[in-house]
Amino acid sequence: MCIRDSSRIVFFLINLHITPRRVILTRHGESESLVKGCVGGDSDLTPFGNEYAHKLAEWVLDNLEVDTGEVTVWTSTLKRAIQTTQYIPTRKIRLKNLDELDAGKFEGMTYAEISQQYPEEYNARAHDKLNYRYPGGESYLDLIQRLEPIIFELERQQKDVVVVAHQGVLRCLYAYLKDVSLEEVPYIPIPLHAVIKLTPRAYACTEEIIRLMPETSESVSPSIISEKKSYD
Repeated sequence: MCIRDSSRIVFFLINLHITPRRVILTRHGESESLVKGCVGGDSDLTPFGNEYAHKLAEWVLDNLEVDTGEVTVWTSTLKRAIQTTQYIPTRKIRLKNLDELDAGKFEGMTYAEISQQYPEEYNARAHDKLNYRYPGGESYLDLIQRLEPIIFELERQQKDVVVVAHQGVLRCLYAYLKDVSLEEVPYIPIPLHAVIKLTPRAYACTEEIIRLMPETSESVSPSIISEKKSYD
């Protein structure tokens, strides 16, 4: 089963586009919570993440028609996403539905803390990331349902759309556009500090990944990155 199976109308709409438009997906720049190895939260960008915000703006100006108004920028309502778009000289639309998967009572905790204090929850998520729901939070299936209005609106766009959001959210949007199976959604790699350029066409979607910067700065310890990748 894939995400499109639950959105047959949207699947029909995707084939109504005659003029190809691009959907640009990118994660926010490196954040303070990422450096600390924390789940969720609403932290600011690090200086390295702010550098990515500059690089992203340069790429958008060089590759998309910002001056003619042919680009729409969507971002979540979280600070790290908003700050990543701050140098793009065009109107931004903040959408709460693009906020990261809600980790409930685990928001702000490190991966080590979760595994030590809640080993059963930690192992349950590792065993079934798709269906696992954080205590007081969301599961990937909940997130997919939350993103349905975003998908409908995305398919209505006639202009290029830049979506600056979070790993879980972008996994779901990518899976829809690329027709990835539902079971694979929680494991789709969405690199940091890179642009994923998707061009939906009739019954297909071309893809190009452009890496603008290294994924992490020297301020992030290798142990945190290793632990984060295994948990994410």
